[in-house]
Amino acid sequence: MKNKEHTRQVRDTVVKKFKAGFGYRKISQALNIPRSTVQAIILKWKEYQTTANLPRPGRPSKLSAHTRRRLIRDAAKRPMITLEELQRSTAEVGDSVHRTTISRILHKSGLYGRVARRNPFLKDIHKKCRLKFATSHLGDTPNMWKKVLWSDETKIELFGNNAKLYVWRKSNTAHHPEHTIPTVKHGGGSIMVWACFSSAGTGKMVKIDGKMDGAKYRTILEENLMESAKDLRLGRRFVFKQDHDPKHKAKSTMEWFKNKHIQELEWPSQSPDLNPIENLWKELKTAANALHPTSLSSSCFARRNGKKCQSLDVQN
Repeated sequence: MKNKEHTRQVRDTVVKKFKAGFGYRKISQALNIPRSTVQAIILKWKEYQTTANLPRPGRPSKLSAHTRRRLIRDAAKRPMITLEELQRSTAEVGDSVHRTTISRILHKSGLYGRVARRNPFLKDIHKKCRLKFATSHLGDTPNMWKKVLWSDETKIELFGNNAKLYVWRKSNTAHHPEHTIPTVKHGGGSIMVWACFSSAGTGKMVKIDGKMDGAKYRTILEENLMESAKDLRLGRRFVFKQDHDPKHKAKSTMEWFKNKHIQELEWPSQSPDLNPIENLWKELKTAANALHPTSLSSSCFARRNGKKCQSLDVQN
């Protein structure tokens, strides 16, 4: 490959001036290109009657057209086939090439190696339930969703924020304390909280002590659910949203909802987690991490980077 190649317009101009009677030297001076280049362009034009690039011979391919088509077909039919497997299959037919050659052929056909996305394993019944849920709510008005009280539990780890943070630093200072994020094994402790919210605002948030079971969940609902709905002015005909956790769907819990005349939002199993409270959890964890807590105890205050660090304590 030449280091520099003149454009088609320049080459056409050279030929045009040559036809007008200009010599090699005058064309070279007028266009500020070497005389040898002018001569090569004109000789090529005389021989081929064109200034366009001609096909360059190049090195012949090690793989035949049939083998290349076979590689592309195998990769398209079996997306998870590896380069090693493709390399062995080509060797079996007598074409031994490096993996980079196979990769280059696949790239030219538009196939690139990418990390496979993970999706929930769905049966036909799950897909039908998803479609039924979507079609049944097509006509819902914004006022209907304003009546929904969303709830969920989450765990907040003391050193559990895995978000990327960028710092301004010089070379060879990556491990200076002011440029690092402290981590400990197993997150350094955590707290579990339950909370709810609606379009009108946030309801109660409760710290969960010990292991969560059905009885403890019903106690949380008894002490906080109706009061949250009252504070948010949802009225008696609000709709409650919870996930399919076994504690939430226990027979005694469902009886409690029935006795309280609380309507639950039907949610298909194995469905995407579209509960907007997940966005609220992210904001909460980001805000908690910004305080640089060093302990789960409310009595612990520390200093880091010259700022007072508050604890991750949530009152019942």
